[in-house]
Amino acid sequence: MSPPSSRSPDTGGADRQRLRARLGPELDEELFALALTHRSYCAEHPGTASNERLEFLGDAVLGLVVTTALYLDHPDLPEGDLARIRASVVSSNGLAPVAAELGLGEALLLGRGEELSGGRDKPSLLADALEAVIGAVYLAGGLDRARSFVLGLLEARLEAEAGRSELGDPKNRLQELLAKHGHPPPAYETAEQGPDHAKQFSATVLLGEALLGRGRGPSKKAAERAAAEAAIARLGEGGVPSPGGA
Repeated sequence: MSPPSSRSPDTGGADRQRLRARLGPELDEELFALALTHRSYCAEHPGTASNERLEFLGDAVLGLVVTTALYLDHPDLPEGDLARIRASVVSSNGLAPVAAELGLGEALLLGRGEELSGGRDKPSLLADALEAVIGAVYLAGGLDRARSFVLGLLEARLEAEAGRSELGDPKNRLQELLAKHGHPPPAYETAEQGPDHAKQFSATVLLGEALLGRGRGPSKKAAERAAAEAAIARLGEGGVPSPGGA
């Protein structure tokens, strides 16, 4: 592995140096350069390796660290809630702001076309670069160093997402059940009846045009939850339809 052999004028040099200092002394210059090299740069500099393999490794390290932290820190959460929290935090939209705060966008080595198309601000590109950096930190310092780095970036976000979660919410469970079988999120329709001081709400939950369940409750939210519970019970009995058969 070798660092990029030729570069255009290094307008991001100061940004890279700040980032380099933050990542710690374990990360040598070779790995650091590799983590920041986007494939668009490689296309214009033949013989230069991209950060895609490091991204692959970093994605696995990120998943392990986040999953372990959620498992240990939230022993009462069911698997579905843990998966939902993890998915939100490690998604491209979840990682991109973290990468931007680190200064990864400014530090990346990009090809001219990617540069001109706004690549330094693209969420998917930023998230991929952060995963590559995590992979590099892991190779340089091992799992303990990678864990410290990842949790330093994401621990507050994990706790915030866990705090926003409605644990055991049947609407979440229904959405997860459908997603596992390739379906989009369901839709809810509600109606209300009765005087203001004693309103009752009814709800139906739909997958496309297919009715999955009905429910009632003293609030819109309660009615939707009841409808989701009914849908879960129904799908548990009859099985979840294939995406083409909903």
